[in-house]
Amino acid sequence: MNQPFSLLPTIDFPHQLRDLSRKQLPELAQELREFMIQSVAQTGGHLSSNLGVVELTIALHYVFNTPEDLLVWDVGHQAYGHKILTERRTKFDTNRQLGGLSGFPKRSESVYDTFGVGHSSTSISAALGMAIASQLKGENKHHIAVIGDASIASGMAFEGLNHAGVTDADLLVILNDNAIGIDPSVGALKNYLTAVKEGKNPKQNNMIKSLNFDYSGPIDGHDLPTLIKELERLKKVKGPKFLHIITTKGKGLQQAEEDQVKYHAPGKFDAATGEIIKKSEEHLPPKFQDVFGLTLVELAKNNPKIIGITPAMPSGSSMKFMMEAFPNRAFDVGIAEQHAVTLAAGMATQGMVVFCNIYSTFLQRAYDQVIHDVALQNLPVIFCLDRSGLVGEDGATHHGVFDIAYLRCIPNLMIYAPKDEIDLQNILYTASLGLKHPIAIRYPRGRGKNADWKFPSDFQKIEMRKAQKLKKGKKVAILSTGTIATNVTSALAEIEDDGHFAHYHFGFVKPLDEKKLHKICDKFATIITVEDGVTTGGFGSAILEFAAKNDYVNEVFLCGVPDYFIEHGTVDELQQFCNIDVDGLKSLFSTVLEEDE
Repeated sequence: MNQPFSLLPTIDFPHQLRDLSRKQLPELAQELREFMIQSVAQTGGHLSSNLGVVELTIALHYVFNTPEDLLVWDVGHQAYGHKILTERRTKFDTNRQLGGLSGFPKRSESVYDTFGVGHSSTSISAALGMAIASQLKGENKHHIAVIGDASIASGMAFEGLNHAGVTDADLLVILNDNAIGIDPSVGALKNYLTAVKEGKNPKQNNMIKSLNFDYSGPIDGHDLPTLIKELERLKKVKGPKFLHIITTKGKGLQQAEEDQVKYHAPGKFDAATGEIIKKSEEHLPPKFQDVFGLTLVELAKNNPKIIGITPAMPSGSSMKFMMEAFPNRAFDVGIAEQHAVTLAAGMATQGMVVFCNIYSTFLQRAYDQVIHDVALQNLPVIFCLDRSGLVGEDGATHHGVFDIAYLRCIPNLMIYAPKDEIDLQNILYTASLGLKHPIAIRYPRGRGKNADWKFPSDFQKIEMRKAQKLKKGKKVAILSTGTIATNVTSALAEIEDDGHFAHYHFGFVKPLDEKKLHKICDKFATIITVEDGVTTGGFGSAILEFAAKNDYVNEVFLCGVPDYFIEHGTVDELQQFCNIDVDGLKSLFSTVLEEDE
């Protein structure tokens, strides 16, 4: 680290923190904040949210007897300080690196991580479950759930509050209110909290009190003495209680305070100046999310029925372009995936062409709605699943590797995985023309491969269920879906196959191009499927099901994500781990060819 510290190096465990005098705590807060800035500047990761809870983190571990008292952080974007103060400071340079610390609390990593998180709005339910269990076991413990103002707007958070209010559980919910999630918070609840902060809401109208919580606040979340005093008081209060604190996201770094969205996860930056280290983006292929966002705007210009919906990800999904161009036809509904899906379904019943953009891993939270509110009613909602496949350093909670498997079993629902930016653009165009069924379009995080991609370009309608032959061959057929086709193409270019390998792109995972599959199974004794999702129930499974149904006896090799949770690392590292990188595929193809001969 660049700056020497006096207090922070003396603390490896919270009990050492509790040995400090209260007068020393502001200095510790300053050191902890500087340590995080210097660390994240080198490794990347979530910055602003962590800077905003430095004082809260110190106060919680100072007042409560962790790990005996149980502390749950919602999402985990704000848990870096917690990790540093709980035996992981010396390892923090490995944060989000392959084989290093997870970017989120993780039960297997530390006894102080009481609950594994990564998705929002789980903390209240988890902490309440712990509190009720402690009661049943006769244990005298405190249970604390820390949740942000964006996450508490989720339906699950309300479910937890609703249940907790009719119990006598020792549960403390702390609302970290900074008026921003990744993007600025939205909705009526945000307006309510703003009124509370401004003293405009009468105390008798307090909605938290109406749920039978002992409510206190709002108080300054950066005022350590006040925080500690209030937490100590709340320790003595029986039953469910609620502390409302006001914080500034990015506190202590001027640039992060001024641009909280950009500094949520800024990548590497200069720790001394706060300036983000910019990479040249000249002559680079476009980001898939931008292809989506720009294409949607272009389509919306000619079709007034096109609607855009995203649950709290206007920047991350590039729905921001639609929101800027057509503010009355694009909606950020907050952290509410279930609502987003059923809202889209409602609009579809009225003839609207609805593009519902949700990260692949977050659509899992609305699985019931996808089945019952969309597919069962055969409503032509267009799901755009950003962050499909292996997403990188955020790890197991954020990989979009299950979508093909969990969507493929749903009747009426089509699934398409474009091989590149142009393919994505064309399937969006095709879907906008009108569909008889709902469709899920999955595409990865990051950039494509076409540096000369131009926008806008001529749209081409994609023929339903049609697979595409990318390379002729005579011995082995390789079937891929999605952008992993690029790895297949690169691998084939680096081996001497003498025309042995044929390569087909199956954009449509459902419905499959059965006509082409019959020809492939008749011609090739050996078939290899390649996907960037789980092989259990995925694209390869679909090919095996087709083969079995039609009494084919081809030798089929499935290549994809294995049947266990993949941890964090770069996308390249994780593809290598799963043997779907170029080198891994080269090795597989060569081995299969040798065995075939």
